[in-house]
Amino acid sequence: MSQILLVTSSPRGAESVSTKVATDLASALASASGASVAQRDLGAAPIAHLDTVTTSAIRKAPADRTPEEAAAAEMSDKLIAELFAADQIVIGTGLINFNIYSGLKSWIDNIARAGVTFRYTANGPEGLVTGKKVYIVLAAAGVYSDGPAASMNHAVPYLKTVLGFLGMTDVEVLYVEGLAFGPEAVEKAMAAAQNRTQELARAA
Repeated sequence: MSQILLVTSSPRGAESVSTKVATDLASALASASGASVAQRDLGAAPIAHLDTVTTSAIRKAPADRTPEEAAAAEMSDKLIAELFAADQIVIGTGLINFNIYSGLKSWIDNIARAGVTFRYTANGPEGLVTGKKVYIVLAAAGVYSDGPAASMNHAVPYLKTVLGFLGMTDVEVLYVEGLAFGPEAVEKAMAAAQNRTQELARAA
């Protein structure tokens, strides 16, 4: 059975639009394909940011780690295993200060491992996480998909860059934006997200 990895990152709990839409998308994709869904909720269960011990641990072979380093590397190893086990990945984030939530950045820092998820070759870096479809759900108070504020959207370019670096180049983006423009704008954005969710599920 195929598997979908759902990575949500908002600390806003049930109020989070990005979490709701990303969860709905993962459910729709699962219904269409019969896949199972594994969720990593970075808002409810944050991953610690890299520290001195963890940074040292993930740069070493397992046999060379101290007991403290071995314990520190467990989370990174677990996150990478979840990533490789998935056929599709759904990532949900709000646009905060023009970029992603720091919890999602910590997830990326833990999965980006030289020699594991990418490697350096004579021809340059090579991503090792290949053959996966990724969906990014980005919720925003303003409109950042195009128009005058598009240049301030650092979240999508960053995510596409780092995912591509790791080998994940098949990326779809679902925007849920204009959420600060009143109830009618929210209703319109959510309806558009629902329609897009069904389109993506049918195309999967």
